[in-house]
Amino acid sequence: MENIEERRFSEVLSELIASAQEITSLAQSSETGRQVFSEFVILVDKFVPILNDLRANIKIMEHPPVQKAVESLGKEFNRAKAMITNPNSKTLLKQVEDMVHDLGRSLGLVLFASLEVSTDFKDKIGALHRDLMNAKFDLSSVASSSRHSEIVSEVEVEDEIQEEKVSLGTDDVVLKLRYANDEVLRLALSFLSELIGSKKVGNDWIEDEGVIPVLFNRLISGKPEYRLTIIHLLRILALDNTGNKDKMADVGFLSTLVKSLIREEEERREAVGLLLDLSELSDVRRRIGRIQGCIVMLVALLNGDDLIASHDAGKLLNLLSSNTQNALHMAEAGYFKPLVQYLKEGSDMTKILMATALSRMELTDQSRASLGVDGAIEPLVRMFTAGKLEAKLSSLNALQNLSSLAENVPRLIRSGILAPLLQLLFSVTSVLMTLREPASAILARIAESESILINQDVAQQMLSLLNLSSPVIQIHLLQALNSIASHASASRVRRKMKENGAMQLLLPFLMETNFKIRSSALNLLYTLSKDLSQELSEQLGETHITILIDIISSSTSESEKAAAVGMLSNFPISDKKVTEILKRENFLPLIVSIMTSIPAITTLETRQLEESVAGVLIRFTSPSDKKLQLYSAEQGVIPLLVKLLSSGSSIAKCRAATSLAQLSQNSLSLRKSKTSRWFCAPPSAIAFCEVHDGHCFVKSTLCLVKAGAVSLLLKILEGKEREADEAVLGALATLLRDEIWENGSNYLAKTSQVQAIIKVLESGNTKAQEKALWILERIFRIEEHRLKYGESAQVLLIDLAQHGDSRLKPTIAKVLAHLELLQFQSSYF
Repeated sequence: MENIEERRFSEVLSELIASAQEITSLAQSSETGRQVFSEFVILVDKFVPILNDLRANIKIMEHPPVQKAVESLGKEFNRAKAMITNPNSKTLLKQVEDMVHDLGRSLGLVLFASLEVSTDFKDKIGALHRDLMNAKFDLSSVASSSRHSEIVSEVEVEDEIQEEKVSLGTDDVVLKLRYANDEVLRLALSFLSELIGSKKVGNDWIEDEGVIPVLFNRLISGKPEYRLTIIHLLRILALDNTGNKDKMADVGFLSTLVKSLIREEEERREAVGLLLDLSELSDVRRRIGRIQGCIVMLVALLNGDDLIASHDAGKLLNLLSSNTQNALHMAEAGYFKPLVQYLKEGSDMTKILMATALSRMELTDQSRASLGVDGAIEPLVRMFTAGKLEAKLSSLNALQNLSSLAENVPRLIRSGILAPLLQLLFSVTSVLMTLREPASAILARIAESESILINQDVAQQMLSLLNLSSPVIQIHLLQALNSIASHASASRVRRKMKENGAMQLLLPFLMETNFKIRSSALNLLYTLSKDLSQELSEQLGETHITILIDIISSSTSESEKAAAVGMLSNFPISDKKVTEILKRENFLPLIVSIMTSIPAITTLETRQLEESVAGVLIRFTSPSDKKLQLYSAEQGVIPLLVKLLSSGSSIAKCRAATSLAQLSQNSLSLRKSKTSRWFCAPPSAIAFCEVHDGHCFVKSTLCLVKAGAVSLLLKILEGKEREADEAVLGALATLLRDEIWENGSNYLAKTSQVQAIIKVLESGNTKAQEKALWILERIFRIEEHRLKYGESAQVLLIDLAQHGDSRLKPTIAKVLAHLELLQFQSSYF
């Protein structure tokens, strides 16, 4: 049957009615077990008026529980048709009886889910539900039918069964149940079922013979097919019989029954149904909760696909949750609704018990999300704001556990917890001091959400608390401040922090021996330094620069190194004093050494370090200082930059390309002429550079070609990430300067990667497109390259001319003119 959510439910119900009628037709025409099927048909026919009433009530069908219940009923109808079409004459009675009971359970789900129907309609469903669940199909009716049957095989089967049962009597059936092998056990169970169903034996006989203990003992060792029959018999014995339920309440019997909760689907379904039947007794509820693994198994059934077992497991869990210890076990198994209900409506002590347990649980993110959805945060916040000290402490610790999931942060903010947290942190009352650590931890989590910026003064309030707090609280406050300052829309907050002396307040923390405090303060300083530039030189002197270099050389944390290097990269490049200090402190050899030794596996921390290093190297490759460039090359900077082109992030690649472009600007002036008289020995042919038309070396002429950078730059253009395009094209453009444009064009064409430059016209930003056009205009001056690449470029060029930025049009016109699609003097643009 298709998923009923995919179709109109009126159509589904029409199909169910048709199925019921088809079952009736099949049963009436069946030549096997006609008498049994005739009783079955009477019960199935009673479904038709109920299904018609459901079809008329469209509102009911909008509820997902009703939809699932109807879907379950449809599956049972399909099973019924299969049973009638392919009956097993030896087990037909059992098949039909089980099928009727399964239909009853499915109808029970419909009754349970139909909350908004009339009492009359509920009564009608309830009546049929009782008929189905109480239906018995005894052998006498089949025997009577078989005497009139024309099918010889069926008569022979029934005669065989009767003959076998003649050898069994009420006096020895229990003996057979107790000791018999599988085949005799099957007969004994069948005979016992007949005795009970026909009421030939009563409760006195069942008690005197010890039937219930015998059945439980066979349940332990029986095969699956017998276990299912045994549990079914036990359910019949327990039905409306408190005395039999009392006998089954033995903890050993219950433990045996619990083991069936992890077996085959039908056995699980019967077992949880019996446990639910027995749970009317308070002793049973108490004992079930104590059986190891029982609650875990019930939660698994609740979350399973079997709707009947799930429904019964849910009802049983609900009954067991009246015990607070059971509710805690359910929470540990991942079912939190009872715990949340206690947080909302329990006594003060119960709320504290639940909150304390929640604070100590090892929760997964899925569990934290479930608790948030189930409504745990609001009552916990109420405990914190309105409860006594123990309630405040337990609830704060629980909230700290839940706050580590980002999805729960908006719920915390909506609950109004921010102001009470700050108020608590400012409190000097000694009894509240124990609450400040979890409060600061929650505040750090809340600060990760941009929603915290609703309160523009919160950062300043936290700053004022820094020197008044313990180390643990300082760490949380610094982390919270960094989160706040890092938000994209926090520019106003950052400005106010700097105006109010945040930098001077934070700089002393760089001398902290506590690693977490120092690292958190450094991260915040780095975040604030991104907006400072010139002011950074005014606020940080040589002492602070030296401290940062010491951190870089001694720290074992890649993240801390990244923040320190990043902070140094934010000093203005024009500040020559900073450059001299860094050279004097051997900063460049230090970071080259660090970058050479970092592991090949990229982590978030190593990526941040690569980006910071790539940023600071821009200072050391400034084209205005040729001497500094040669110093950098001597220290091994160029191979490091080339490595970043292949393994770095988009940001690192962009910064590395910028440095390489700056170096390459001076390659032409540093090249050695082919006929230079200054060589002590003639250079090898390998040293000759076809772009610069001279002898080039990585360290002395800063040549991109000899560094092996060109292919890597073009590979970046071929990739999907676009952040580095402009810097990459800037580096390639240095190979096509006026003096060497023809050599550079030929070299790029020889790499067969001109198409990567053309691609930028389609996917790059305006500045990248501008640089790509500048390069293509030079390449297409040469006829050979026009013929090879012109056709693939012209469609993009025309489209860019019509829809691109107007500033690009003059260059586009030049390129189109080279392609002879436009005259150089054209006024088209």
